[in-house]
Amino acid sequence: MPGTKYSKYIVTDLKPRVEAPWTPVFKPEELTTVLFLDSKVIKGAFYVETAWMWPPLAENGTRGQPHQHDYNEVLAFFGSNPKNPNDLGGILEFQMNGENHIIKKSCLIFVPKGMQHGPPIFTKIARPIFHFACGTGTEYF
Repeated sequence: MPGTKYSKYIVTDLKPRVEAPWTPVFKPEELTTVLFLDSKVIKGAFYVETAWMWPPLAENGTRGQPHQHDYNEVLAFFGSNPKNPNDLGGILEFQMNGENHIIKKSCLIFVPKGMQHGPPIFTKIARPIFHFACGTGTEYF
């Protein structure tokens, strides 16, 4: 419904995102970004991104640096097993203030403002994993 009063609030096309210094570059066979939203896409919006993670991501090694934000953030990783949605279908290592966590179930991770975290490191991806992240900041930084 392009051109309607509120159609500007519906994002269906991937918009370019601003890459932070700690953001790794992924190959298309490793990760497919689906949609991205921030205040540059829709004025006043907070940061949200969605992506599919594919098995070669674990095979090629995860890249990125630990970092922190000036806002709260939620990271989500969901497995794609329709018979068991709690099964992540892989193994994720995730650090929060240097504390390492091994995650094998679909999860939401709340990262408080200012906490050093990441990067997500996949040591195994048996099936595609859906990822989304959102933060109360208006840009991913």
